[in-house]
Amino acid sequence: MQNESTSSQAGEVQAGESLVGREYEVEVGPVAHGGHCIARTSEGQVLFVRHTLPGEKVVARVTEGETGARFLRADAVTVIEASKDRVEAPCPYAGPGKCGGCDWQHAKPGAQRRLKGEVIAEQLQRLAGLTPEEAGWDGTVMPAEGDKLPAGQVPAWRTRVQYAVDADGLVGLRKHRSHEVQPIDHCMIAAPGVSELGIEKQDWPQMATVEAISATGSHDRQVILTPREGGRLPLVELDKPVSVMRVDEKDGGVHRVHGRAFVRERADDRTYRVGSGGFWQVHPQAADTLVRAVMQGLLPRKNDTALDLYCGVGLFAGAIGQRIGEKGAVLGIESGKRAVEDARHNLKDLDRVRIEHGKVDQVLPRTGITECDLIVLDPPRAGAGKATVKQLVALGARRIAYVACDPAALARDIAYFRDGGYRVRTLRAFDLFPMTSHVECVAILEPAAKGL
Repeated sequence: MQNESTSSQAGEVQAGESLVGREYEVEVGPVAHGGHCIARTSEGQVLFVRHTLPGEKVVARVTEGETGARFLRADAVTVIEASKDRVEAPCPYAGPGKCGGCDWQHAKPGAQRRLKGEVIAEQLQRLAGLTPEEAGWDGTVMPAEGDKLPAGQVPAWRTRVQYAVDADGLVGLRKHRSHEVQPIDHCMIAAPGVSELGIEKQDWPQMATVEAISATGSHDRQVILTPREGGRLPLVELDKPVSVMRVDEKDGGVHRVHGRAFVRERADDRTYRVGSGGFWQVHPQAADTLVRAVMQGLLPRKNDTALDLYCGVGLFAGAIGQRIGEKGAVLGIESGKRAVEDARHNLKDLDRVRIEHGKVDQVLPRTGITECDLIVLDPPRAGAGKATVKQLVALGARRIAYVACDPAALARDIAYFRDGGYRVRTLRAFDLFPMTSHVECVAILEPAAKGL
């Protein structure tokens, strides 16, 4: 039911008129991909509502949208009937109009994982036409080691935090779908190695962002500063020793100011150099968790040939390279120039591993490779895409491991693999981003003929 006080203030709504600020009393339906749930207004418009849970009755205030739009975005500002899975958000900065970093602070940890499982199942069904059983998935989303905490407690897992800086030099985090900064004095999901730097206690004049990195498996700490246009770097004096990097406003490159230009990460009993703020899994348990899942799925054999696509600094290439013997071979492909340099450095002791620089769909045809035994791919959030999947199925790999941070992209690409003659053997899901809507999946694919 439309809130009467808001309706009387708004008056008659014209076609195409903004509905921002209008309130609706709604029954909340299922969870949707992206950290919100689905409801409908009395006029039938779809509402994507944050800060609510399935089955609740809430007052939803529109934050984006207009009359005639396909859907509206809204925040639940009043809970009339609460779900049994609701808890009071532990973080004082979580809630309507506040920090946009977390989606599910108001949900019990077990409920968060169930919601993520429902999203995965819905995406598999809608985009790939698969039930969980057909995908070899038991429907569960597993917490990382050490993250299974009681309701009201928050795992401090985020080893990389990019703080935004407001016009007064105060650090915070951006509000949901906004450039506006919510100043904070502590981020509850930040890893201890980030929190101990004391970034929130200082002013950062002339800075646009301050990114803090706390390496896993070493004591390396790094701060990456992005100045506003024409801004000068401050003197960085934090509570712990750090190296300092600067993002160049002209070319966007990351340059060393002082200290190491990289941090050292550990996974699978190897040390990996990650330079210039390059990609590494954010959760401290993520790299090892994903390596185990990929290796258990691929089961590398001596003398295998393998591809590691979108290989970053060489995490999976290193893991496979250690398991295929001296006569095996691994080719990694990565588009980031600095990541390629790091991967070659990290894997220089493995003669059987080679790293090529470039986009996967462009480099792979140039290699002359026509077949291989194993493939692992960890594409960006958009997925690998139809053309790349077509190239991969032509190689006839015995098994393919697909690591995905977005269940929609995973489901789309699984459908392309199916068109190419591959089926999903197993799928596993891991909650490596607690309190947020994000989830990591590992799908193992094999030629469909093997499943007959």
